Amino acid sequence: MITVAKNAGFCFGVRRATDTVEKLIDEKRENEIICTQGKLIHNEEYNKFLSEKGVVELTDSNIESVLDKAKKGVFVTIVIRTHGIERHVEEKLEAIKKEAPSLKIVDLTCPYVKKIHEIAKKNSSENEIFFVIGQREHPEVKSIVSNVSGECHVFASDIELEDYLKSNKVEKAINMSAQTTLKLSLWEKCQKILKNYCTNVKIFDTICSVTETRQREAEELSKKSDAMLVIGGRESSNTSKLVQVCKTYCDKTFWIQTSNDIDLEKIGDAKYIGITAGASTPDSLIKEVKETMSEVKEASFAELFALECENGAKVKIYTGATVKGTVMSISENEIRLDLGAKVTGVVTRDQITDSNDVKLADLFKIGDEIEASVISVSDRDGIAILSKKKVDVVKNWSKIVEYQASGETVNAKITEATKGGLVALIDDVRVFIPASMTGVAKDGDMSALVGTTQEVKVVEIKDDKKKAIASIKAILREKKKAEKEAFWASIEEGMVFEGTVKSIASYGAFVDLGAVDGLVHITELSWKRIKNPSEVVSVGDKIKVFVKSVDKENGKISLGHKTDDENPWNIFKSKYQEGDVCEVKIVGVTTFGAFAQVVPGVDGLIHISQIADKKIDSVAEILKVGETIEVKIVGIDDEKKKVSLSARALLPEAEPVEEVAVEAAEETAEEAVAEEAAAEATEE
Repeated sequence: MITVAKNAGFCFGVRRATDTVEKLIDEKRENEIICTQGKLIHNEEYNKFLSEKGVVELTDSNIESVLDKAKKGVFVTIVIRTHGIERHVEEKLEAIKKEAPSLKIVDLTCPYVKKIHEIAKKNSSENEIFFVIGQREHPEVKSIVSNVSGECHVFASDIELEDYLKSNKVEKAINMSAQTTLKLSLWEKCQKILKNYCTNVKIFDTICSVTETRQREAEELSKKSDAMLVIGGRESSNTSKLVQVCKTYCDKTFWIQTSNDIDLEKIGDAKYIGITAGASTPDSLIKEVKETMSEVKEASFAELFALECENGAKVKIYTGATVKGTVMSISENEIRLDLGAKVTGVVTRDQITDSNDVKLADLFKIGDEIEASVISVSDRDGIAILSKKKVDVVKNWSKIVEYQASGETVNAKITEATKGGLVALIDDVRVFIPASMTGVAKDGDMSALVGTTQEVKVVEIKDDKKKAIASIKAILREKKKAEKEAFWASIEEGMVFEGTVKSIASYGAFVDLGAVDGLVHITELSWKRIKNPSEVVSVGDKIKVFVKSVDKENGKISLGHKTDDENPWNIFKSKYQEGDVCEVKIVGVTTFGAFAQVVPGVDGLIHISQIADKKIDSVAEILKVGETIEVKIVGIDDEKKKVSLSARALLPEAEPVEEVAVEAAEETAEEAVAEEAAAEATEE
């Protein structure tokens, strides 16, 4: 018979905390940081769930950086857990909140703890001593003590309290409270001791009523149970108290964190099993433990614990046991084992391998002896369902530990994508790859990696829980580093690359060359004068560049994009020479003449004296911007890259072009260009 305590699991305060944080996650704004002041609850699996959802645990090492982000305008929500926080931390957060509107504080301190804070404030002074019965380093106790203004002492046991009272003459009034999760029997002993030694005392009964009820319920349940399972995290104070209560009345009391911790062999043939749980244990976990035990009970502990062999000996076959068997038959989807008992072992394909391509007949042959773990046993059907994979995982775990210690690169097959990352198999051992370590961009599609084999590194081991964390990104980072080193070793001036425009700044464009980025300065992007690189290139464009200079010491590469083949002056010189007639387009009109485009990027000046065969007062009367006319090239200055043009030279009976006029035109043009440049500089 399996009985679950009525008040097992989440208390009001913890349930309120988990519900609130899950709602904050659902309503999270873009780029918002959600934090909890310490671990939200004493349950590792749940805290891991929050971490996978992006919730940050504030610690002494990261709190300043998070608060700095809030000061800079990043949305930051800090959740104060049920234990409360120390007074100086609370005051600090409130002060920062005044100067950082983007900081939001959600106070989920348990009402019972809040009540003790008020008691501590009102009943502590220079003339009083405040006693707290509880664990000194527990966050709840620390938060209580921080609200005491006078002398304060914390006692973890009745023995500590009595030793203090024996050794110290106490003349001040004493006020005493308890940690909300304190063991009830301990609290009663402490009250009795204090009253025996002192008369001027005030005792505040601050044990949470739910805690008190849960402990009394655990006491009653353990008195009538053959075995007790107490579920809760190892850091949970109230779970620890429940274990103590249950052990007082039931020798077979086991503290477990998940159903994986259940030791069926130690539970043995217990008929009446009680289950209770600490305040930080989710309902789903309690249900999982109960269902696991129910499956075992259905198979009947007493009958499965020692099955009789054909030779009269006894063999232990029960859920969770590791057994050896001899292969007696092999089919497409299962193998059957002779276990030397009155049951036959059956190992299905999915409990042997995750590959659908492997044939079981290629893995085993009749007569092979293998080890497997018992999943379930039916004495009635004479069948024991077994798992070879579970045994292999145990055997291969040592390899995973070695991989982590050596930093070796190993292959992992990606089997599943979750919101928090990827699940993979290394030597049939399940490992987790957090989203931040997959190498996939934030909000990218991780499911594209499912079914692939990736090179990874095992970066973290939790040996006590047989859990491992792996990283694809670590491999990518190493490859990137190697590529960079090879790149810098081979890079030389003049080398040509086809790169991708990665980003654009006002002074140039950064181009991804594969291993590193290089900069094409704005003056190297085009022969034309441009005001912004975006006039020539866009992010994502593939462009050909060449190395102009390399600064290996500072890791900088200067690139060029424009080439001599594209140089407008070279194009002009290849098409025209002095004396040629060409068709030009008027691009600007001034008081001293008109500028005309000969080829894109090269303009020539038609001086006012070279426009008509008579004196004119205004260039604009004769020529208009956009107009196309024929002119003669009357001067080319290679050094200054200047071209002099004449329309007059093509008119009938035109007088020879005077050299003085040409020189004057060039000088005037230079002055005009200088004036134009100065005007543009002033505008900029």
